[in-house]
Amino acid sequence: MKTIKYILIFVFCFASFTSCIVEDTEPSAANGEGPNLAGFNDSSLNLGSVADGQAYDFNLKMEVKGPTYKEMTSDIEVTIAVDPASTAIEGTHFKFTSKKITLSASNNYLGLLPITMLTDGIVAPLDVAPVLILRVSEASGNNNVVNNGKLLKITLNYLCFSNLAGTYNVNVHYVRAASGIDEILNYTDVITETGSGEYRTGLIGHWAAADLGGTPGFTFLDVCNVITIPQQNLVDTYSNLVEGVSGTSSVDPETGVITMQYTVTGGNLREYWVTYTPAN
Repeated sequence: MKTIKYILIFVFCFASFTSCIVEDTEPSAANGEGPNLAGFNDSSLNLGSVADGQAYDFNLKMEVKGPTYKEMTSDIEVTIAVDPASTAIEGTHFKFTSKKITLSASNNYLGLLPITMLTDGIVAPLDVAPVLILRVSEASGNNNVVNNGKLLKITLNYLCFSNLAGTYNVNVHYVRAASGIDEILNYTDVITETGSGEYRTGLIGHWAAADLGGTPGFTFLDVCNVITIPQQNLVDTYSNLVEGVSGTSSVDPETGVITMQYTVTGGNLREYWVTYTPAN
């Protein structure tokens, strides 16, 4: 009976221990077997451009990784293709100068594939943002390099003019029902522009920046006065997920006041209703 008890304790402890560990290993690298993998560095991206008739250039990160890629010397040519599930239209929403890229050992098999977002003839805001889905159709130059199978989903956000960077007086209604928390907080925060229509707050929820470390605040998007808070890890560090509540966040174009509603998972749900009022 004692033996069974100790076995169960061991199994429970082992399961608990391993569930908290995320190994930072490359695919197939754990056993040193299998092919090297060529593909996109990211699985999803948001690209934003003001719909002013201009063309905007971006770069997509490509790479080769795997158990023996550091031993390779030959160039790898990667060819991409547009997945049929895409709603974005080539020549209307985007274009490529080339759908091929050469990755070389001299650059650690890392590269940037140019893509151009087109805005001519686009009237923002669109009812639904076009989505471009890309895949690697071929990887040549070494018999031990294959497509990594990862799709890249790119949401193309067509923006109106946006200028939300600045200092704000912030009012937060914070609720964590499972812990009996329901309180109002007030503080000053600075919003920084990180891209076209893309911004980063300096703080998140009820935490001070020093409480969490990581990358302070959270990222949000402004598409013609409609605010979207995409799902993201808490301060880009923790497994807790930050995500906006759909249809509840916006900017008042007359006053510049921003209202947001978002949640943070982990342990039990935290909910936030936040108002940002320009400080000047």
